[in-house]
Amino acid sequence: MTPRKRSPLAIETTDAHLCSISLRLKILGQVPFFRGLAASDQAWINSLFREKDFETDEVICLSGDPAEQLFVIADGRVRLLRHSLDGREILLDLLTPGEFFGALSGLGNDVYPETAQAHSSCCILLIDREAFRKVLERYPAIALKLIDIIAGRLRIANERVHQLSALSVEARIASILLMLADKFGEKKGTECLLQVPLSRENLAGMTGATIESASRVMSRFQKGGLIHSGRGWVAVIDRAGLEVIAGNAAE
Repeated sequence: MTPRKRSPLAIETTDAHLCSISLRLKILGQVPFFRGLAASDQAWINSLFREKDFETDEVICLSGDPAEQLFVIADGRVRLLRHSLDGREILLDLLTPGEFFGALSGLGNDVYPETAQAHSSCCILLIDREAFRKVLERYPAIALKLIDIIAGRLRIANERVHQLSALSVEARIASILLMLADKFGEKKGTECLLQVPLSRENLAGMTGATIESASRVMSRFQKGGLIHSGRGWVAVIDRAGLEVIAGNAAE
């Protein structure tokens, strides 16, 4: 029997009960609207957050549900999804520790603009509306920063959904691979390894394709020398080739 090839990915995750105070403070200090606050202020803000574990593929919040909480990733990966006009699920972004998602009514959104789903096991820090109101009473400038950031994200998300809705499956997958390479790519010789778990099922769900279609496209990409892949991982070999596929279909 041929031994299964070991995954080249190097990703570690932390259970919520192992999410230390020092890690929480470090992560919250990376959030754009908390950055620059004094250590004592960040410690107080940390006391208002609680933490929760989510397993791979578990839904954290649903697009259209009332915006009751703001979430910060302490550990793991979270994918943000939106549906196109024809009902296809489209990946907007894949978030890493220190990034936030969700929304709070009264701060630009009354409902969650995207669905957030755990891409790997996650430790998530969350704060509800009433607790965040205490933060705003003490630091009102945070509200303006948060509204600006959410508005910018919403504009970019709408543009991305519009662009990807018109693409073929092949072009959508090429576009997603390029996006992930920009954010998670790690140079390994002549290849760019995407340091994020990525199965055919993941790609299908991220691009509104069937698993069979996603598998066929990835096989063509591999035979064409565009990528190298294995069980749950992908490396980009020919970025220019993927750009041609994504770009030509969009024109």
